Amino acid sequence: MKIFSKEQIYEGDALTSKKQGITSTELMERAGTQIFNWLHLRMQGAQVPIHIFCGIGNNGGDGLVVARHLITHGYNVKTYIVNYSKTRSKDFLVNYERIKSTTKDWPLLLNDAKELPEIDEKDIIVDAIFGIGLNRPIVTWVKQLFNHFRDTKAFVLSIDVPSGLETDAVPKDEECVVNAGYTLSFQTPKLVFFLPETAKYTVQWEVLDIGIDPEYLFTTPTEADLIGKNEVLPIYKPREKYSHKGHFGHALVIGGSYGKIGAVTLASRGVLTIGAGKVTAYMPKCGYIPLQSSFPEAMVITDIDDEKLTKIDFKIEPDVVAFGVGAGTDTKTMSAFEAFLKTNTKPLVIDADGINILAKKKTLLKLLPENTVLTPHPKELEGLIGKWTDDFDKLKKTKALSKKYKCIVVIKGANTITVYGDKLYVNATGNPSLATAGTGDVLTGMITGLIAQGYDALAASIFGVYLHGKSADLLVEELGYQSFIASHVIEGIPLAYLDLFKQPEPPQVEEANEKEKK
Repeated sequence: MKIFSKEQIYEGDALTSKKQGITSTELMERAGTQIFNWLHLRMQGAQVPIHIFCGIGNNGGDGLVVARHLITHGYNVKTYIVNYSKTRSKDFLVNYERIKSTTKDWPLLLNDAKELPEIDEKDIIVDAIFGIGLNRPIVTWVKQLFNHFRDTKAFVLSIDVPSGLETDAVPKDEECVVNAGYTLSFQTPKLVFFLPETAKYTVQWEVLDIGIDPEYLFTTPTEADLIGKNEVLPIYKPREKYSHKGHFGHALVIGGSYGKIGAVTLASRGVLTIGAGKVTAYMPKCGYIPLQSSFPEAMVITDIDDEKLTKIDFKIEPDVVAFGVGAGTDTKTMSAFEAFLKTNTKPLVIDADGINILAKKKTLLKLLPENTVLTPHPKELEGLIGKWTDDFDKLKKTKALSKKYKCIVVIKGANTITVYGDKLYVNATGNPSLATAGTGDVLTGMITGLIAQGYDALAASIFGVYLHGKSADLLVEELGYQSFIASHVIEGIPLAYLDLFKQPEPPQVEEANEKEKK
């Protein structure tokens, strides 16, 4: 799913009106009706008090459309106009007149904090105050209104975006943004729904199709894509009947140090479980017996040193190399890594201490082969790009790193984002169970294993991140967030693969109707 920018959304609205021969008012009616349909389907006429707060721009116009339809369908509705300016949009005024023609209970004009209405905890608030076009500071009394919403503890449904949240900036004042329980976003999710500093403003979100021109949606390139099942299915490579292990590549995982051999074990297991034909682990001698006894499917080559990597020397010809998991940053290990980079010609995945070494000696970045995959967590990323002012600055600096060194950067987090040049791929799978030691090592192995099988580095990163998160999603109901460990990700990989081809079950109601017909 594409994540369109604010400017592209405006462009799509204008093009849709032109190509479909409809006015902006008619497009607003369509959007507001979709919000009403969503509410009506769930409420089924329930007389829960609904408080609809409308701004005086187009988002407020959407809210007035929703209010009008709810009123005509007999809902318990109270509508308010948040009168923060003397300027009104044309479509707001059209719908203001329409609602006045619909009911004698006209919208109540709110001019300051002295007029804040009573709202019960069991009521519903519909937030239609500011949309994506917000271009003014939030006045003090409107900020007090937002705090009033929070104080009531009522459920808040925001239209398009939580009011006060811009699509391309992090709020300077948290109290100037509505905290939504649910946001119904028109045609596309917003990038701010997926960033650590801004995702908190809506607990859940859903996209509503308002009929934007399909050709525009299909052909317009976007800065960011949301990656779900539909996006990764075309990436999947099916297997031929007469395939053998030689067809699926040989991966080399280099890492480990005394006390951190488990990282290499997890990464190596990830390599094979994702489907690579063979995996060899290169590690200090202290890891030989632990890995051979705990993971017999792996082959092992040992360093000359017992406890750390000091010289990376192997005779095999791997298809891809992963470096860094559990490796440490000893000066001898750093020297060994530098010597390896100077002679390496294979595709490369770098994680953990490999990234820390690059951060300590940034000149090594010039030695990376094109399309090297870096998989940092936030602190490791900071070592590469420096401190950032906010999440948008973080993405800007990461894109600059990716372009300068022609590498792929997988920013691990709640919504892992894969950065390639100016393009962002936002992962839709995963949950807090992954916040445990070793899950990143598994991800490194998974991406490495996919590259070994012939997936290009970008596809392997996107697909690996998706399967990694999906594995956790499928197992978390059985295991819970707290009890989930990195090995469980590996156990869930087969389920994640199978889920790619799982068809949704038909609704039980439809099955019952079919039986009645028979």
